[in-house]
Amino acid sequence: MRALSLARWGSLQQSAQMGRICSKTMHSEDLPETSELLTFARVVETRSISRAARELGVPRPTVGRRLARLEERLGVRLIKRTTRTMALTDAGEQLYRRARAVLEAVRDASRSVQREDGAVRGLLRASIPPMQGMAFGAFIAEFSERYPDVRVELEASSRYVDLVAGGFDVAIRASTDLAPGLIARPLAKSRLYAVTAPSYLQGAPAIKRSSDLAKHQCLSGFDRGEHPATHWPLLNGGRVAIEPRLVSNDLMILRDAMLSGLGIALLPEPSVREDLAEGRCVCVLPNAVGATATIAVVYADRELVPPAVRAFIDAVVRWFEQSPMVRGAASGGLTARAGRG
Repeated sequence: MRALSLARWGSLQQSAQMGRICSKTMHSEDLPETSELLTFARVVETRSISRAARELGVPRPTVGRRLARLEERLGVRLIKRTTRTMALTDAGEQLYRRARAVLEAVRDASRSVQREDGAVRGLLRASIPPMQGMAFGAFIAEFSERYPDVRVELEASSRYVDLVAGGFDVAIRASTDLAPGLIARPLAKSRLYAVTAPSYLQGAPAIKRSSDLAKHQCLSGFDRGEHPATHWPLLNGGRVAIEPRLVSNDLMILRDAMLSGLGIALLPEPSVREDLAEGRCVCVLPNAVGATATIAVVYADRELVPPAVRAFIDAVVRWFEQSPMVRGAASGGLTARAGRG
């Protein structure tokens, strides 16, 4: 018999280990509780017991006890913890993937048996980017006043979040490409341009085609809010490789660095409109480099959308439609974080 490769042997060992876990659980009345799986998943997603405790609204020791109880029920270590680091074991990784599906099924089952009177109530969790200058707080206050039985949890962050894994109902984000499994309601559009200060171009290599950008200092954002963007979009649908000198998810930092002559930045047109008009910056290959980003409210594609989520989505769409100032601020600000997803 041909010897098994180390990788194949490791895979078989992992499968056998998970099989033993499932067998033990299925033949025992001491099944994991939903709260334990939810706590385990939130610790994995936040990479912090303290932060998971805050998001779940429970004391930190409670999170520790739930994790210990879950590991005891399954008879296997799920998370390797030290005073400073935390990492999943092989069994923990497999359980996390399955726990996500279980928790989503529990959420859908709960929604399916809620009262069908159309009342808007319950918890709404939303992920939004920072919205300075957009009066979003006033919008939320108006929404909460209109729907007093809805409890709103907003996480304002530039990081990209997985809606299902993070337990979010809805998100507002700017993107050039929607991730699979999401439905989007468009709010606004904005053109992205490569721009730089005239002082940077003095003595710099000529830029005649998009591939020349690889020879230049570029100022970039993060792809999906996680990894430094190493490619910029082209109007023909392709992409061009760049070498970022500065990476930031803050629009003003990129704009100020660009205006100071540090390099070339890819920015939404509204954010540099006055700078272009007054000659403080110029477009680079405007007929080749760039894209149109869509600002949208997105939510997971599921059979049952809770009334509170539907009401929030409709309210956000109306808010954008009725306020040109909001659309302009969003096109100039949120689009700076545009990426895939």
